[in-house]
Amino acid sequence: MSKPKIGFIGLGLMGGAMVSCLQDHSYDVTVLGNRDRTEIDKALARGASEAATARNVAEGSDVVMLCMGTSDHVEGRMRGDDGVIAGLKPGSVVIDFGTSLPASTKALGAEVSAAGGTYLDAPIGRTPDHAREGMINLMCSGDKAAFDQVEPVLQDLADNVFHLGALGNGHAIKLINNFFGQSVATSLGEAFAMADVLGIDRRQVFDVMHAGPLGSVFMELMAAYALDGDPTKLAFSIRNATKDVGYYDQMSKDAGTPSIMAAGPLGALRDAVDGGRGDAMVPELTDYFVDRLGNG
Repeated sequence: MSKPKIGFIGLGLMGGAMVSCLQDHSYDVTVLGNRDRTEIDKALARGASEAATARNVAEGSDVVMLCMGTSDHVEGRMRGDDGVIAGLKPGSVVIDFGTSLPASTKALGAEVSAAGGTYLDAPIGRTPDHAREGMINLMCSGDKAAFDQVEPVLQDLADNVFHLGALGNGHAIKLINNFFGQSVATSLGEAFAMADVLGIDRRQVFDVMHAGPLGSVFMELMAAYALDGDPTKLAFSIRNATKDVGYYDQMSKDAGTPSIMAAGPLGALRDAVDGGRGDAMVPELTDYFVDRLGNG
């Protein structure tokens, strides 16, 4: 069976790694250029084609993939005269790999369906390094027949592929996951900072917590910075974390049940961004709490 032609929009670190993986599996890939040419030029050097508009990407592709930073970015590439929807071929499948608002995902799904295609959401777990090796996790949801159609492609990209039911469920689960993760991250950041205030060795705090039921890989990733100064074990920016928890909060409001718990981590994250820490990695939240508690 011949491989589908792939169109890819959003070649940042993650998207570029995914395109590299697709090319390793001999897919014909068309990419949409952007201002940062780093990953685009790598893909072109390996045989990818470049399209001038998102519409052109869709016109030449069986499967269109997007890996964008925000729902606004996705909507901007999907809609309009030069957008993906305007160029869709009947039977095409569009997949959003980003972490997007479920309400936006569902609205785009209806528009793609009206144009003769199918829209799936498949947010990503793990890192660009995993993506390059085809070892990410994909939380996919949407029409099961369309999922079955593209599953061989997803399996080439991923170690684990989950189908999670109706369109938007993947994005919802990813936001729940990230809300929980950032709740833990902000709590740990304050815990280490409070140890400093009280004159307690951070490592003693870690050893006690890690030895009990609170111990986790996530705690180890945060501690790699708090104890050893290495923020790269959890290479996710405070700015992106703020966006994701903000989306979780908005999702809860869209559902008519505003979150009770989101205000804590979201307030700390937004304050850290406002203080110029947006490009720092999440483990560096410990420094934010040290400064806040020290100046409290």
